[in-house]
Amino acid sequence: MSVLFGVIGDPVSHSLSPVIHNRWLREHRIDATYEALQVPAGELESALDSLIQRRGAGFNITLPHKEDALKLAARASDVARRIGAANTLIRREDDRWDAENTDAPGFIRALRDAGIDPGGLRVTLLGAGGSARAVAVSLSDLDADLTIANRTIDRAKALVKDTGITANICSLEEGLADAAASDLVVNTLSLGHSGGALQLPPGQGRPFFDISYGKAAASIGEAARERGWHTHDGLGMLVAQAAYSFEHWFNILPDIPSALAHCRKLVEATT
Repeated sequence: MSVLFGVIGDPVSHSLSPVIHNRWLREHRIDATYEALQVPAGELESALDSLIQRRGAGFNITLPHKEDALKLAARASDVARRIGAANTLIRREDDRWDAENTDAPGFIRALRDAGIDPGGLRVTLLGAGGSARAVAVSLSDLDADLTIANRTIDRAKALVKDTGITANICSLEEGLADAAASDLVVNTLSLGHSGGALQLPPGQGRPFFDISYGKAAASIGEAARERGWHTHDGLGMLVAQAAYSFEHWFNILPDIPSALAHCRKLVEATT
């Protein structure tokens, strides 16, 4: 029986992770399968126990389980602990789990593949939720001059305190105004999922990076382009974080560009 890998979340049926990972498994002739596994909130621990019986060896973790995945792990990387969440689990020989967070390096890889080196740049980060934590830690570690803008100031303060980074904090309205003087704007807000909009200042060709992709990023991206921003979506981050998870499981860094091109075609066909 093949070894099992997969992505665990709720919802999870929309995930492109099976497409990405099964492509790489075929390319490298690895006898394993990768599945989308829907697990309700609060049931991750019991699900992992059951999946061990199916020869489960590694899993990507998405909402709402990233914090629980970190808590359940026997060992976690420094970056996962700083972020306070894990998106990758690696099964140990004793049937316990190691936790990793590949969202952080995946985000930086996507930025650099887009020709953006955040080191020393003035960056406005929109949002202070769970996804923003990996982005904020990544930018801080590369010495970006970071401002975190969020509707709830206390949540932004908690992000800074919990992760130990240095960042300016302001309201979302102040942050959008501040973006007029920023070198890069990163959006982690989920506005695009509900048809919301951002009141961005003129971009003058500067980069705007949205960690969402597909329909969730389309409307905000279009509005940003109309304001003169050079837009990038989060599909590159998705593929890059998947590649780093694959590397943790198999000690192989797979082909990111070809997988990204394939996913881009799939997303464009449904957008």
